[in-house]
Amino acid sequence: MNIAIPESVKTWSQFAHPILMWILFAMAIYALYLGIMAKKTRLAEKEARKELIKGNYATRHHQIGAIFMALVVLGTVGGMAVTYINNGKLFVGPHLIAGLTMMSMVAISASLVPFMQKGNEIARATHVGLNMTILLIFGWQAVTGMQILNRIISRL
Repeated sequence: MNIAIPESVKTWSQFAHPILMWILFAMAIYALYLGIMAKKTRLAEKEARKELIKGNYATRHHQIGAIFMALVVLGTVGGMAVTYINNGKLFVGPHLIAGLTMMSMVAISASLVPFMQKGNEIARATHVGLNMTILLIFGWQAVTGMQILNRIISRL
């Protein structure tokens, strides 16, 4: 079955992935802030904790993390789909491999939450380490993604 996709849709769909990924990069930085504030709340003295609890940082961190995980998966698969639709193949290179690795790390990081909620400090340290690594990869992905986007724009 061969579905004809209008050229305008094929052209403009190439911009959805980069836009979403920049939004997700900002969300990741915000999730980092919320995670730091949640830790600060958890470790604070009684009086300071009362004030910090009002920020509801842990709940907001979990909510942003859940949205982030869902959108990373959709954005990764969507970017691969658009590439395939427009080129008839995937370009297996560092950007794709790093993106798939990052998506896997997000899932592993989220899977550690139940253990962290039970006080497992190894799970917590692993969660933090994975997420900091994700941010580093994400920063690199932003650079390589813009290089890819520039190549796409130059062909238009």
